[in-house]
Amino acid sequence: MLRFFRDGAGSADLWRRWYLGPLERRVMNVLWKGGECSVRGVVQQLGSPLAYTTVMTTLDRLYKKGFLDRRKSDRAFYYSPRVPREVWERKLAGELVQGFLTGPSSSGDGLLSFLLDAVGQHDEALLEELERKVRQRRKELARRSRS
Repeated sequence: MLRFFRDGAGSADLWRRWYLGPLERRVMNVLWKGGECSVRGVVQQLGSPLAYTTVMTTLDRLYKKGFLDRRKSDRAFYYSPRVPREVWERKLAGELVQGFLTGPSSSGDGLLSFLLDAVGQHDEALLEELERKVRQRRKELARRSRS
C-alpha cells in the first residue's frame, strides 16, 4: 500500500488529509486528466475566472498535503499527481465506511442498507458482483479461523 501521510493520526485527521475541497478537486481533476502541468496551464484548463495566485496557492497546498509532486523549470513549477485518482477514491471511501462501522450499530446498518439500495438501483450485475465478493470474503475468513 502507498503511504503518503504520516502514521499515527486519528481517523478525523486522516479524513481531513484525504478530503479535498471543491477547488482542490477541480485542480486535481485537471492533473489526473492531463498529467504534469504548470500553474498557468491549470488556470487555463479550469476555464473559470480564478486568479493565478488562487490556483498557485491551491497547488502549493496540495503539494504540501502530499497529493502532488512538483519540479522547477526556469521560474515555473510544474505539478503532477502523486496520488492516483483510484487510490484517493478508495482511501476516501474507506475512511467514510470505517467511520460508519466504528459508530453505533445503527450507523453500520444504515450504511449497508443504503449501499445495497444504491448498487441495486444502479446495476444488477454490480449487485451480483458484490454478492460474489461477500461469499469469497466469508470463505477467506473461515480459512483464517481454522488456521
